[in-house]
Amino acid sequence: MKLDRIMWGIILLFIGGVLLLENFNVINFYWRNVWGFWPVFLIIAGVNILFNRQKSQLGGAISIGVLVVMLGFLFYKGQQPPKNKWLGDNLKTDLNLDEDDQDSTSDERGQNFSEPYTAENSKKVILNISGGGTTFNLNGNTDSLIQASVKDRRGNFSLKKETNDSTQVITFKSQDKKGKWSINDGGNDVDFKLNKQPEWEMNVSMGAGEVDFDLADYKIRSFRFDGGAAALKVKVGDLLPVTDVVVKTGVADVNINVPTSSGCRITAKTGLSSKDFPGFIKINGSTYETPNYASAAKKIFIALDGGLSSFEVKRY
Repeated sequence: MKLDRIMWGIILLFIGGVLLLENFNVINFYWRNVWGFWPVFLIIAGVNILFNRQKSQLGGAISIGVLVVMLGFLFYKGQQPPKNKWLGDNLKTDLNLDEDDQDSTSDERGQNFSEPYTAENSKKVILNISGGGTTFNLNGNTDSLIQASVKDRRGNFSLKKETNDSTQVITFKSQDKKGKWSINDGGNDVDFKLNKQPEWEMNVSMGAGEVDFDLADYKIRSFRFDGGAAALKVKVGDLLPVTDVVVKTGVADVNINVPTSSGCRITAKTGLSSKDFPGFIKINGSTYETPNYASAAKKIFIALDGGLSSFEVKRY
């Protein structure tokens, strides 16, 4: 077996093991800590290139040994609570937030945001979500257009709205006092509630963190995810004729669920990533389809792009 495959296999086992331990509440793992030590992966790649050329058992053992040590270091660092803490209300003036664009309340532990729903200008909504070191969840529907609840706040968040004819653009983001993205503002759990009436286009961008969205009861025209060291779990429904799902990742665990009533096509540019598409037929090297793809009235198109990730697409 090639050394490259062994090393990538160990990395995937590491990521999967950490996620499994987290799911069973055995450990608390802070992915933003790992993201802060991203040069470790350059060291691993460099050692692999250096010793893999010799193709010797000693070189392979050294490469695997360095990999295991580095992953052990990341496992240790990932379990340590972040040292950075929320600096308090004095940062709010530095963020230059427009209070007219959001309805929010806050306390020492979190923030709550909401936007009202109006049928005449909420037919289509573009929702942009960004933030690092954060867990995003979707917990039910609301009579408002959107509600967001931030728990255990260590960063600063904003919710802004722009209206263009019948389309509203909602932007929810975390940022540091200079207005730049910062993965160190994390340590948060954000729970969203969405209105079921509009047609949604969702764009999620994050360096490290977790996303768990059950979108089966919502009209999702598109869902786009761009993440680094992240865990993504998303479930889409069949309320629209066409739904696009686009996922671009670095090192991630991706789980997508699609309804059996819809025809689904997957286009995968996954490099050394693992793929698991049960119930799909392989059309060529990068394309997979469900048996009912041609005949189904509703279709879901999934585009996957990741260098070192675990991709799983299931039907329900």
